[in-house]
Amino acid sequence: MSGAKIIAFPGRPRASPPSVTLWSAFDAVAQRHADRVALRDADGAMSFAALRNMASQLAQRLSREASLERSQVGMLGQNSAAHLVTLLACARAGLAMVPLNWRLAADEWCWQADDARLCAVVEGFGHRMPEGFMQSRRISTITAGTLRLLPREYAPGPDAGEADAPALLCYTSGTTGRPKGAVLTQVSLLANMRNAAALFGFSPQDKVLTVLPLFHVGGLNIQTLPALLCGATVLLHQKFDAELFFDTLARERPTLTLLVPAVMQALLRHPRWEAADLSCLRAVGAGSSQIDPRLLDPFWARGVPMQQVYGATETAPIAIAQSLSDARAEPYALGRPAPETEARLAPDGEIQIRGPNVMRGYWNAPAGEGFTDDGWFRTGDLGRVDAQGHWWFTDRLKHIIISGGENISPAEVERVLAAAPGVLECAVVARADPRWGEVPVAVVVPGDGFDANAVLAFFEGRLARFKHPRAVVTMDALPRTALGKVNIAELRRILT
Repeated sequence: MSGAKIIAFPGRPRASPPSVTLWSAFDAVAQRHADRVALRDADGAMSFAALRNMASQLAQRLSREASLERSQVGMLGQNSAAHLVTLLACARAGLAMVPLNWRLAADEWCWQADDARLCAVVEGFGHRMPEGFMQSRRISTITAGTLRLLPREYAPGPDAGEADAPALLCYTSGTTGRPKGAVLTQVSLLANMRNAAALFGFSPQDKVLTVLPLFHVGGLNIQTLPALLCGATVLLHQKFDAELFFDTLARERPTLTLLVPAVMQALLRHPRWEAADLSCLRAVGAGSSQIDPRLLDPFWARGVPMQQVYGATETAPIAIAQSLSDARAEPYALGRPAPETEARLAPDGEIQIRGPNVMRGYWNAPAGEGFTDDGWFRTGDLGRVDAQGHWWFTDRLKHIIISGGENISPAEVERVLAAAPGVLECAVVARADPRWGEVPVAVVVPGDGFDANAVLAFFEGRLARFKHPRAVVTMDALPRTALGKVNIAELRRILT
């Protein structure tokens, strides 16, 4: 977009050297730390050598399944070693992995399988693609549990991967219409890994606890894959479970983990929170566009630094994030552009991102979709930068409420609403109005002492009258996406 104001330029983003592929990067680490534990999941521990050998065996099988027309491999199931085995196998075979969200309906899996032109699907933990569909499309099925039965010797053969070839095809949730597949190359993942390593300082002595779903780039790429590529051990939970989280904290003493607001809230409300020994955690990554300080403060109070990470599926995802020093200086900001990433604010305040970590484009979409004319990815989020260079999220560009010609930022209203008595969780969305076009409505999860009229009165003197919610709707829980963000599209659908 011509005329956009460049706010930050931390250094010219650089791509991986052409000779470095995802497989070669992992292979070097696996040989150097062959006997160390690479990961531990519900089925037990796996060394780097075992992970390398298993992935190399699977790569040979997937190479036989693939064709020019079908060179993507689906991964369907809850968190397990199979996700990493499959991703690495795809990288070596020159294929791309497509993580399928196990929370979706079967029809949605089938649509993505058709759109991505899958040649095979690795299935696990009771989640299976519809058999009739798979047979009609001639898509092969591989059971995740059988991967541990593969021969444990290393399968010789070339690294068929290329640095600029697709490695991950991740479907974004979107707000309307069908999801879009973001194409992340091996260069994207390696650049993201370097961003993560610079932020979290992974070492082979680290134990990284993963509780977020690996079908999302947040769970897979903010800490899990980068940690492996740095020789650290990954502790994989099948899915988030607060009891298991505290058990693992006590038993395994992880040094790092990544949380989202919904998970943070569950931990803070749990009976074991107060007595839990958090001293093993040197930091916690916090992923979301905006995190309520009331969720961050209890961790800081216990001596655990919270490092916020901002990004999108399309940015692999790390784009703007906090180093430890940034987090200590301004704990509620997003941080600064990651080391290999550029960020700028367009004239309308939109955050735009450029760098080797950014996707090649959307699958089966016109070239340049989602980008400005001069090659910057459009996040659809609004932000600002303070005098010290810290970036802040202010709202979603497409989530602005226009009431009587006035723009209303839901995030601004939510900040007041969150402080009202009796409000546990909240969101503000637009509702159609015959007079004003749209009006803001408060959606609240009520707590002790909640009174809807008192909530509405709370806005007096705190915000301009046209910004006040016209009604309060209560819910037992807010609908959320896989990474814990409030699902605004679903809220709007419910309130229609």
